[in-house]
Amino acid sequence: KRIVYEDEGLLVVNKPSGLAVHGGSGVNVGLIEALRHATGKKYLELIHRIDRDTSGLVMISKKRSVLKTLQDYLREHKIQKTYAAIVKGVVTLDEQVIDAPLLRYELANGERRVRVDAKEGKPSQTKFVVAERYQKSTLVYASPYSGRTHQIRVHGLSIGHPLLGDEKYGHQVEFVGPQPRRLCLHAMRLEIPGYE
Repeated sequence: KRIVYEDEGLLVVNKPSGLAVHGGSGVNVGLIEALRHATGKKYLELIHRIDRDTSGLVMISKKRSVLKTLQDYLREHKIQKTYAAIVKGVVTLDEQVIDAPLLRYELANGERRVRVDAKEGKPSQTKFVVAERYQKSTLVYASPYSGRTHQIRVHGLSIGHPLLGDEKYGHQVEFVGPQPRRLCLHAMRLEIPGYE
């Protein structure tokens, strides 16, 4: 079931991996265009974004007032997002907050990347909680306190535990085990004030 929540102002969709949230940059149709087409609704707007390779929950507004309210909540860090991620290696700490400033930059081909940069980076924190340890990998629940591009992926790499299936960050870190067919990152939970 792709629609996990709906009321008169809000739609929460479980997006598959590989689908962009909107068209552009080489993608003709994204999630929002497909939804507008399928529902015939003129007003549907993305409240936030997740990467094309990330699966999971995306909030879409059906009313301008809901868009403004929830974007304000995001800016004020009132919405708690939790992602499930499988990282390379066995994470030893049961719980930790990764506090590493992140800087966005562009490669020569125009592709956006992010790196930890103590001088020029913007403040970024992610809480990692170990859910389950396997022989060569770990399932963690990651909760970003700030909403930077590729934050969870770069923070995982920064502690030596890049995400499995990540072609951009940490793919050079060796992993002996089953190779995933996609990025192992899923937006699993949204806690929105007033929607408990």
